[in-house]
Amino acid sequence: MTEPIRVLVADDHMVVRMGLATIIGHETDMTVVAEAANGQEILQLTREHKPDVIVMDLRMPGLPGDQVIAALCAEDPKARIIVVTIHKGDEAAFQALRAGARGYLLKDAPTDDIVAGIRTVFAGGRCIPPAIADQVAQRIGRTGLSPRETEVLKLIAEGLSNKEVARELGVTEATAEKHMTSLLTKLGAKDRTHAVRLGLERGIIDLET
Repeated sequence: MTEPIRVLVADDHMVVRMGLATIIGHETDMTVVAEAANGQEILQLTREHKPDVIVMDLRMPGLPGDQVIAALCAEDPKARIIVVTIHKGDEAAFQALRAGARGYLLKDAPTDDIVAGIRTVFAGGRCIPPAIADQVAQRIGRTGLSPRETEVLKLIAEGLSNKEVARELGVTEATAEKHMTSLLTKLGAKDRTHAVRLGLERGIIDLET
């Protein structure tokens, strides 16, 4: 008899985590070996249980999702990771896949797609819907924001003025304005409000984290 696919499920929302575990548990060729609620638990439980496939949310407490994925792949280059998230933006998908994820699905995907994705990734393939793949391909051709520009964009999204951003970052107002001009250009945004909207839509920033 073939051994079932051993899956680790990770999501900070217990209801979502339980839902995924239930869906996977109903499949005769799969079993859930562990559940994690934050980035550190993913790393710890992966080392402990050595799952065949990791199904994880991208935004969780503790370590950012792309850093968790990168750490998992550094420890095991053959790690099979599927991101299941609400984030449709090209930047979120790009960062996850660049870090080493082999699948990227949205939480509103049919359950059949999720279990099929687990089988595909377990077999060595990739699970990336065409719409997501197209977004990522377009993102590859763009210049991404620098870490400092991303930080500035998030502070602006929180309602800070350029002067307040400068104070928060410990830089001059002229430097803050320079970062602002640069990120507007890279995003193709008309103004601060437009930049924040694009940043949220593309998954560059997330006000919940």
